[in-house]
Amino acid sequence: MSNRTTDLAYALGWRVVRVLPERLAARGFDAAADWATRREGKGVRRLRANLARVVPEGTDLDALTRAAMRSYARYWLEVFRLQDMPAERYLGGQFFLGDEFHLRDAYAAGKGLILALPHMGSWELAGAWLVATGIPFTTVAERLKPESLFDRFVAFRESLGMEVIPLTGGAEPPSGLLAERLLAGGCLCLLADRDLSDSGVPVDFFGGQARMAAGPAALALRTGAALVPTALWFDGKGWNGRIYPPVEHTDVATMTQEMADAFADAIAAHPADWHMLQRIWPDPPAPAADPAQADPTQADPTGTDLAEADPTR
Repeated sequence: MSNRTTDLAYALGWRVVRVLPERLAARGFDAAADWATRREGKGVRRLRANLARVVPEGTDLDALTRAAMRSYARYWLEVFRLQDMPAERYLGGQFFLGDEFHLRDAYAAGKGLILALPHMGSWELAGAWLVATGIPFTTVAERLKPESLFDRFVAFRESLGMEVIPLTGGAEPPSGLLAERLLAGGCLCLLADRDLSDSGVPVDFFGGQARMAAGPAALALRTGAALVPTALWFDGKGWNGRIYPPVEHTDVATMTQEMADAFADAIAAHPADWHMLQRIWPDPPAPAADPAQADPTQADPTGTDLAEADPTR
């Protein structure tokens, strides 16, 4: 899929999905998720492999993968409809955040607050809730191609009250700007269960070594801000989450491991709402290829998979 086609597809989503009756749109997204699950593209296969690492042996992975793809589809449905969603829906009791006092106390201390999240639930909706309840925040966006698609997502998040700083291509590196926000007592929300750089911290994650972003812990140590792991998941037609206790300031490796442990706790309890269609654990070495066994029918002629491309994450 070309960059322009991708941009047009998202533009169509925002224009059409937001005006459809909610039940009709939800059925359509469920059907699309089921189709993608049956197709078993690269992203779905990766999701299934990731889920296999986080659930007990004997779990029905077919059913879990289908449920996870439906959860991921719901995430996108809410992205496209969120700007028109009445705030009363998530302010009137359908959004519940366990141990919210950890968040409020850390923010009230005035030393800066970093909410570190895994790719779970509907984080944009949670962000809209956070802003509406008195905590504006800053986040980071990976720069996308084409630029028009990146601008579209930035405008969407800014419309919800978020400040968005580009990961690359900005007037200055994001780390300095993020530190400034924290030193001023502000709040950051950072998705942190996948390393987007070559400087990730090795952590033990469900019995295997993975790498997670060093940024949350490094920023906390640099500025004195509280690092607070947070997780979100769906609950029927509503939304739930949990705020974990602040991570003790020690060193980047230890703090990142504690953050990973909190993520693992939430993912184990709500695996279907972990939307991780990318690699987390290093793949085992592949066996040497045998040309005589090659199957040309298994090649992907496009070289792409829509489920692998995630411009918001």
